[in-house]
Amino acid sequence: MIEFKNVSKIYAENHVKATKDVSFFIDKGEFVFLVGPSGAGKSTITELIIREEIADSGKIIVNGFDVCNMKKKDIPYLRRSIGMVFQDFRLLPNKTVYENVAFAMQVIGASKRAIRKRVPVVLAMVGLSNKAKDRPDQLSGGEKQRVALARALANNPPVIIADEPTGNLDPDTAKEIMALLEEINQHGTTMIVATHAKDFVDGMKKRVLAIEDGVLVRDEEKGAYGYDE
Repeated sequence: MIEFKNVSKIYAENHVKATKDVSFFIDKGEFVFLVGPSGAGKSTITELIIREEIADSGKIIVNGFDVCNMKKKDIPYLRRSIGMVFQDFRLLPNKTVYENVAFAMQVIGASKRAIRKRVPVVLAMVGLSNKAKDRPDQLSGGEKQRVALARALANNPPVIIADEPTGNLDPDTAKEIMALLEEINQHGTTMIVATHAKDFVDGMKKRVLAIEDGVLVRDEEKGAYGYDE
């Protein structure tokens, strides 16, 4: 599903080695936490997965794509196979909840019929069927994150990457979002969650990949966060 083999990335502008000889394999249907101090390399790993950055050495395979050697014209197909959820939601402010989710399908050329069929399904999955006509400024933080998750699910990707999905949420709402991510994973979607949320990592007992200074220092099944924040 996702394989890193001896992957290194150096940022030319400041000569920072963001990842150093990183290797791991994430199988279909896994739930994996990506943890580490700020600046450790977590964001670089997610950017390498979706080819926002290109590795300087090593091999990356994602959903059958050879990410390091793929042609530009194939990058959109890679990204269609990955749903992204961000800490700051990144919703379109002038579109309704329904339109925000539909837009994810429109950009890949889905038919109006497919959109009309799929959008209500994913809104129901995240508990927002009654918010379809609302705009983002009418929503709570938790509701905005649910919209972002529905948008990530719209094209039924095999993988979802959530980058600090609970970072802007209160504890109770964060718990609801993390439970929703776990539920989606239980239906077969591979879930990668980059987070500083120690309590969730420790309590959920999922696989943990820990990054320090660009190096993969720990890969544990049912692992713990392992850092003092």
